[in-house]
Amino acid sequence: MPTNVIMPQMGESVAEGTVTRWMKKVGERVERDEPLFEITTDKVDAEIPSPAAGVLTQILVKENETVAVNAVVAIIDGEGAAAQPGAAAAKAAPAAEPATAKSPQAPTPLSEASPPARPARPAGEKVRSSPLVRRIAREHNVDLSQVAGTGLGGRVSKKDIYAYLERGQGAAGAAPQAAPPSAAPIPARGSAAKKMVFTGPTNVVPMTPMRKQISEHMVASRRTSAHVSTVFEVELSRVHDLRAQQAAEFERRNGLKLTYTPFFVRAAVEAIKEFPILNSSVDGTNVVYKRDVNIGVAVALETGLIVPVIKHADEKNFLGVARAVQDLAERARTKRLSVEDVEGGTFTITNPGIFGSLFGTPIIHQPQVAILGVGTIEKRPVVRQDAIAIRPMVYLALSFDHRIIDGAVADQFMAAIKFHLENWEEPVM
Repeated sequence: MPTNVIMPQMGESVAEGTVTRWMKKVGERVERDEPLFEITTDKVDAEIPSPAAGVLTQILVKENETVAVNAVVAIIDGEGAAAQPGAAAAKAAPAAEPATAKSPQAPTPLSEASPPARPARPAGEKVRSSPLVRRIAREHNVDLSQVAGTGLGGRVSKKDIYAYLERGQGAAGAAPQAAPPSAAPIPARGSAAKKMVFTGPTNVVPMTPMRKQISEHMVASRRTSAHVSTVFEVELSRVHDLRAQQAAEFERRNGLKLTYTPFFVRAAVEAIKEFPILNSSVDGTNVVYKRDVNIGVAVALETGLIVPVIKHADEKNFLGVARAVQDLAERARTKRLSVEDVEGGTFTITNPGIFGSLFGTPIIHQPQVAILGVGTIEKRPVVRQDAIAIRPMVYLALSFDHRIIDGAVADQFMAAIKFHLENWEEPVM
């Protein structure tokens, strides 16, 4: 029985989506919940799973084509699926529902540990996993049926397969070819743009859907907010020493790297508590103060920039923030974010410093009123007690909306961040 594959509605305000890539070709078999195509909207990029098992008989929407939500984008013929394990349930499945409601990739709460892993599967049972996980498995000669999955329905995540390899259960002598990503908000060098190939004096390339949206949002923000910037230099000796002393134990105990990002997030949260105007928005002639502190952390992708949000960051301790940063960054890079993950931000942090930038003046992410840019962390000579000393230093740049935030308030806010970082007292474990 044919099953319609529809364009899901990725959020209440989203009216359309763009198909950016088909992972299957016409005539190929697809299993239920296997990633079928990728979409981009003005909210998020996402992999959309197949609503049923069968053969992809028609693709109705081409790559880079934009259609309204609930439009049929493909047809899967479920005939013959009965020969496959679990196909009876797959054939009875209705057309795809919005990924925000039914996607098997829906995230667990950010501040909680992963659920207990399922035991290894019996022979012949379908293994649910992403293309990235399957690639890692191929590189290490790992049988995914032997990897316990902690995702919904036993789905094997990247964390699961790395944990499996660390336990020494992968191929004998196989050295990891790719380390797990750090929790830094922007990935290390390597996601550079494609090399341009010229066939004439110029080469015209259409903007990707994400680039169009970024362009529109940036121009709108500059047109909306009265942008002003202030830059502070901050010494990170206490943070640097604490990280050096506890990084190994932190990773052993919690299964994630101790990066600098959670320190900046926690310092910003504490400063926002002192200066709540930084956690507001403008509505006409009114200032709307937000009770919840939801920190957006910019993540650079090959196709552009996305800002997933740590919800209720003011209610999380250091470890909770660190888990949230790593989880959001990993899911952003593997296109597993939901619309809820990128909505509701009240303050944003971006980190171009990982590429070596001393500081920049980022554009405010509307409807927020401020954004913090983190420069590169490096040892520099500074004067301490009339003597030259070498200290780990960083420039922090705040862009703020001068319509409602005065320069004095912005500088006091930055002074509060500086104080929290230079006099760090919060335990990391």
